[in-house]
Formats: sequence, C-alpha cells, structure tokens
Amino acid sequence: MAKIGFIGMGNMGTAIMRGLLKTYKPEELLFTSAHEAKMQKTLDVLSKELAAVRAGRANPAVLDKITVEYYGAPTPLNQVAAISTPDPRTLAIQPWDGSVLKAIEKAIQVSDLGINPQNDGKQIRLNFPPLTEERRKELIKGVSKTGEEAKVALRNIRRDANDAFKKLAKEDVSEDEIKELEEQTQKLTDKYIKEVDQMVDVKSKEIMTV
Repeated sequence: MAKIGFIGMGNMGTAIMRGLLKTYKPEELLFTSAHEAKMQKTLDVLSKELAAVRAGRANPAVLDKITVEYYGAPTPLNQVAAISTPDPRTLAIQPWDGSVLKAIEKAIQVSDLGINPQNDGKQIRLNFPPLTEERRKELIKGVSKTGEEAKVALRNIRRDANDAFKKLAKEDVSEDEIKELEEQTQKLTDKYIKEVDQMVDVKSKEIMTV
C-alpha cells in the first residue's frame, strides 16, 4: 500500500493527521514537518562550517565567512570578487571593483584565516603552506567538536518534536499512535546523526591528506 505524506504540522496539519490516524496506521503516514526542516538546516550549516576549515589544499570555501566593507555595508567577499585556484596551494582574488582591493586585504588580515595576503595592486594572492601534523590534529579536533555540536542540535529538535506529539494526547490521539510518531522521529534523528558522522569523517580524511 502506498504511504500518505503531507508537509507541515501546524494547526491544519494536526487536524488532518487526527483524521487520518482514525483510518490509517501511523507507519502508513509520512510527515515532513518544521522539525525535519530544522534538522536539514542544521546539516546545511554544518556543511558550510566544515567547508570553511582549511585543509592542505587551497579551497575558496575558506573565504565564505569573510565580509568586506563595500559602500558602507559588510558584504561577503565572494560577492565583490572572483576567486580562483591557479594551483593547489594558491587562491587568487580578483575584485570586480579595484577600489575595494585594500578593504579585501584588510578583511583577510583581521580574519582567523592565518594567511598573509599578497597584494600586487590588481589582485590578492593567498599562498597556503603545508599543514604540520600537529596543526592537522588540532583541526580534526575542532571538526569533531563542530560535529558534536550539530548532533546536540539535532537531539534538541527531536525533543521539541516529541513534546509536540505528546500534546496530541489532548486531541484524541492514542498513546500507541504517539509512540509510533516518536519512533519515526527517532529514525529521522538517527539518519541525520549518521550523516553528521559521515561529513566529519570525510573532512577529517581531507585534513590528513598530505
């Protein structure tokens, strides 16, 4: 039998669910709620944070968090310049407006990137030295911590979802049905936590690759 799915668990979604649970078993229903959307957003944020961690090779993503003062407003660096990788250990930053070159240089200098920008008057080059083994281990430790923080966020979302399900007891939804919904949420949480572990593992291997 095909499963029934619907998106959203607001007042209308809850009312529809109550009606469906009178006819269908909980396992025959698929729920895409705000809680699942929050879990996906947690993974999206983690992905960006891991991409910004400098590994052995030059990666434009390490500049994603850097903003530049442009016409009085903080603007993402990648919105004011083209960023390329002329070789595996170099990033070249070519601003579309030459007047912002100095601002880009300053933004990189005050960032936590740890690379001294080379400004030739037309573009900025960043040369990434090979990471020492000690530095690689420090980065991996930081990556693991970031992954654990993402897991905590996922578990908090699971808790909020379960709290919402418990309120359905006042809406003539049985304990067994609520338990089934909680089990679905746990499976969803397990799925996202597994993805976090995979992302951390991939980034750690990237850092250790000489």
